[in-house]
Amino acid sequence: MSTARRVTATDVARRAGTSQSAVSRVFTPGASVSPDLRERVMEAARSLGYRPNAIARSLITRRSRIVAVAMADLGNQFYPLVLEALSARLQAEGYQILLFTADPAAPSDPMIEQVMRYQVDAVVLASTGLSSALARECRALGVPVVMFNRMTDDPDLSCVIGDNERGGRDVAAFLAAAGHRRPAFIAGLEGSSTNRDRERGFVRGLAEAGLAAPARAAGHYSYEGAAAATRALLREAAPDAIFCANDHMAIACMEVARHEFGLSIPGDLSVVGFDDVGPARWRSYDLTSFSQPLGPMVEATVGMLLEFMDDPSLPVRRVVVGGELVLRGSARRPAGPLPHP
Repeated sequence: MSTARRVTATDVARRAGTSQSAVSRVFTPGASVSPDLRERVMEAARSLGYRPNAIARSLITRRSRIVAVAMADLGNQFYPLVLEALSARLQAEGYQILLFTADPAAPSDPMIEQVMRYQVDAVVLASTGLSSALARECRALGVPVVMFNRMTDDPDLSCVIGDNERGGRDVAAFLAAAGHRRPAFIAGLEGSSTNRDRERGFVRGLAEAGLAAPARAAGHYSYEGAAAATRALLREAAPDAIFCANDHMAIACMEVARHEFGLSIPGDLSVVGFDDVGPARWRSYDLTSFSQPLGPMVEATVGMLLEFMDDPSLPVRRVVVGGELVLRGSARRPAGPLPHP
């Protein structure tokens, strides 16, 4: 077993001809350091094979520079994109993420105990399937938390969401303008804010177009659930269009309609999703979808986290980021100009 002594910041300072505190500043993201000092310290560190000890630094600064990200539905193609974007943006600020996952069908409270075992600087709650208990517990302990792509009625919780209700209205106006008279809706998780707002906007938009409330079935934001919901709707309601509360379910809907019922899309049935994830652009699906503006949503989330970590007394904020309906080949288009609800 090797007994070589670990290189310390003191060794680097001695080699670079500077102080230990100066070495610490060089390896602290955002710290003010002259170019000459930075180069001398980095050269000394390279020559000695020095790597800063993040755990030791956290004991001194009481900052781990770790942000917990809690998710419960990585099967939905939207959330891996969220995870990648959040990780890249936080790394640019000198933070790393610690991912916590849970079964979306199980109670989420046990995740509270998992997260609280670690000294995280902040938490992003990025799943519609988790309850708000984790967010409330973090805030009570003084850990900043931002809810991503969901909101609650709790006035003490900050969030960043897409414009879900307007998205539902835009989809309804689009389908009505294209001549659809029997639209249906495949819901996600019944208790989630995203599903509630998308359905509310869709129903309102249909009413504004003079159409009745849609037939509906719950797909629970899962592929299997959406497939079962599609079968039920096609057998019982004979819709001429189906709006799914996310793209993951819309893909399942298209698979069932085509391969189990022999329907042509969009000739027999128009299908519209929500999120505009990567597979929506694939030629096999060519899915019309209301986009979730991922970049602006992540930017707003990280900006809010940084502000809260610097000043925990800042007031709660709720940010809504607009999106747009992206037209592709899965839905019949209006003959005239597109509606602007």
